Amino acid sequence: MLDLKFIRENKEAVKKNAADRGAKIDVDRLLALDEERRKNIVLVEALRAKQNKASDEIAREKDATAKQAKIAEMKKAKEEIGELEPNLKKSEEELDNLMRLLPNMMQPGTPVGTSEKDNVVVREVGKKTNFKFAPRDYMAIAESLDLIDVERAAKVSGSRFGYIKNEAAQMEFALAQLALEVLVKEGFQPIITPVMIRSGAMAAMGYIDTAEDKEERYFFPGDDLYLVGTSEQAIGPMYQNEVLDIKKLPLRFVGFSACFRREAGSYGKDTKGILRVHQFDKLEMFSFTRPEDSAKEHQFLISIEEKLMQKLKLPYRLMQLCSIDFARPSSATYDIETWLPGQNNGTGEYRETHSCSNCTDWQSRRLNIKYKNEQTGKTELVHMLNGTAFAIGRILIAILENYQQKDGSVEVPKALRPWMGGVKKIKPKK
Repeated sequence: MLDLKFIRENKEAVKKNAADRGAKIDVDRLLALDEERRKNIVLVEALRAKQNKASDEIAREKDATAKQAKIAEMKKAKEEIGELEPNLKKSEEELDNLMRLLPNMMQPGTPVGTSEKDNVVVREVGKKTNFKFAPRDYMAIAESLDLIDVERAAKVSGSRFGYIKNEAAQMEFALAQLALEVLVKEGFQPIITPVMIRSGAMAAMGYIDTAEDKEERYFFPGDDLYLVGTSEQAIGPMYQNEVLDIKKLPLRFVGFSACFRREAGSYGKDTKGILRVHQFDKLEMFSFTRPEDSAKEHQFLISIEEKLMQKLKLPYRLMQLCSIDFARPSSATYDIETWLPGQNNGTGEYRETHSCSNCTDWQSRRLNIKYKNEQTGKTELVHMLNGTAFAIGRILIAILENYQQKDGSVEVPKALRPWMGGVKKIKPKK
């Protein structure tokens, strides 16, 4: 969330930022509640001081009449506190709810837009695969090669699940190995995260603030546990209420986990196959940095995403998302969209495979994660960033469509072959 002092001092900028990001927040009401809260705190503290002073004087008072007057004075102060505290609690709760709905301030240069159509192409990398035959979509390829089975998954688990089989299962672990080989050399610590986190941790990361947010999550109320939608939701809270060693910043992780999403807002979209599913595996990069380094770190994470894509030789484009199209915790987000030649009946289209966000101190303020600034001697909030290494299912789709052959086989990208047990080409089963 944003700093209250910042909101007070930059009211109009906060209003404009919220409007540009499509957040309908009454900032004037928020500031009025803040003022009311501060006044009530002053009154309650003054009454408590008065109550404490009367208590001390009662203990020393010898005169019975004077003692009774002091007792009456203390009782009155207690009653007044009792009247003020419910109002204070109510205003604090409403203020907190409004604070949680305010989106992060956008980074300078972020395009303002009204839909995803206003996202900006930063660059296109790699030539779109040119086939001398009509390319098939990934499910036609996967079914013919016995790589993905959604029909039996539906029988067992319902819609939007799939069995990943045979060479595709091998390829999943090959992708994980490739990512780890690249990222560990870059100073990322590999970590396998819990896939269930407490509601307090999920709330601090900013993913259950609205009814729409909650609708996307799988929640077990009896255990107060949420299934993560990405491993970043489990990595961020690791250092809650801690002060990090500045010498260890940037602190980088690459997390692997299963991810779970209800896809509540995508009714009717991509219902077939594994492009948009309730469960998938992902490797996620996460960084804790000093504030002055976060913009540079953001570009570094994007460069890693591009490096991984170039190792697979998949054509893609880097997109800068406009104000309306990225999540509330982020101050700037870039996506990679990969060319899928088999989509739209073989005419092809770009689809999102990666996302990379700088969340500045929006999450760390809730989590109370700080570092000690050696120059000022004070503790300050860290900045937190996240970026996709590989969302496995979507990269499998991209490989199947871009590496398909006329005879129905699929070549294995050279970068993955060291972990494929000698498989260079996936051929139809006899």
